[in-house]
Amino acid sequence: MKTQEIKFEGTKISGFLAIVLALVIILICISLFTSDNMLLMALGVVALIITLPALFYGLIMIEPNETRVMIFFGKYKGTLTDNGFFWVNPFYSTRRIPIRARNLDIEPVKVNDKVGNPIMIGAVLVWKVKDTYKATFDIDSAGMGVMTAASNFVKIQSDAALRQVAGMYAYDNNNHEADAITLRSDGDEVSQKLEDQLNSRLAIAGIEVIEARINYLAYAAEIASVMLRRQQADAIIAAREKIVEGAVSMVQLALDKLQKDQIVELDEERKAAMVSNLLVVLCADEAAQPIVNAGTLHH
Repeated sequence: MKTQEIKFEGTKISGFLAIVLALVIILICISLFTSDNMLLMALGVVALIITLPALFYGLIMIEPNETRVMIFFGKYKGTLTDNGFFWVNPFYSTRRIPIRARNLDIEPVKVNDKVGNPIMIGAVLVWKVKDTYKATFDIDSAGMGVMTAASNFVKIQSDAALRQVAGMYAYDNNNHEADAITLRSDGDEVSQKLEDQLNSRLAIAGIEVIEARINYLAYAAEIASVMLRRQQADAIIAAREKIVEGAVSMVQLALDKLQKDQIVELDEERKAAMVSNLLVVLCADEAAQPIVNAGTLHH
C-alpha cells in the first residue's frame, strides 16, 4: 500500500518543561502586577493572557499505538507518532488517530453462490489504520470523527466484498468438479481471496486488513431442508458403496477358501446361489434369519 503519510518535523517540547516555563512566566507576570509602572502592569496582563491559552491548547498526550495528525491552517504538516506528553504550537489543530487493531463481525447476509443457491454467509476481520493521511482526508467523515467514519467505511465495503466473493464460488462441489474450490471445503483459499478483495477496496482509506475469515456458512432457510436430504442421500450412497465393496471381497474370499481347501465342489449355478445369499446377508440392513436345510445339498 503506497502511503501519503509523512512524519511530523515541527517543533515540539516536553509537556512538563512547557508547564514549568509557563509557571515561571506566570510568576513574572504576578510580580509585574505589584509594580507602580502602569506599562509593566499592562505587559504582565498581556503576557498572562497569551501564556495561559498557549499552554492549554498546546499540550497533547500520545499513548502507544496512537498518532496525531498535525494540521496548520488547513495544511497537512505530518503525523506525530512519538509517545509521551508534548507541547506544540497551539495554532496546530490535531486529530487523534489510533492505529490499534480492531475487529469487525459481519452479520450473516443472504447471497447467491456461483450456481445460484441462496446461502447465508458471515465473516470476521481484523483491520487497522495504515495511512493516517488517507484515513483523515480521503474519506468523508460527514461531521463524524475520523475513526467513526473509517469504521463505517470498513463495514460497508466489507459487506460488498463478502457478497462478491460468495458469488465467485459454489457452496459445495455437488454436480461440479471434485477439485473445484468451494466455500465449504476450501476455507483458506476463500479467506485469502476475501482478504485480497478487502485490501483492494480499503486501500483508498489507508486501511489494512490483517486477517479475514468466514465464520458462518449455511444454506438459506428455504432450501436448507432439501439440501440436508441431498447430503443424507449422498452419505447413504457412499456408505452403501463401501458395504458392497466389502461384501464382494468377503464373498470372493469365501469362494477361494472353499476351492483351495476342497471343502465342497460347487458348480456355477451353486456358486451363483451362494454369492446371492452371502450378498443378501452381508448387505442387508437387518440381521438375516437362518433357515436350516435338513435335506440334501440340492434340496
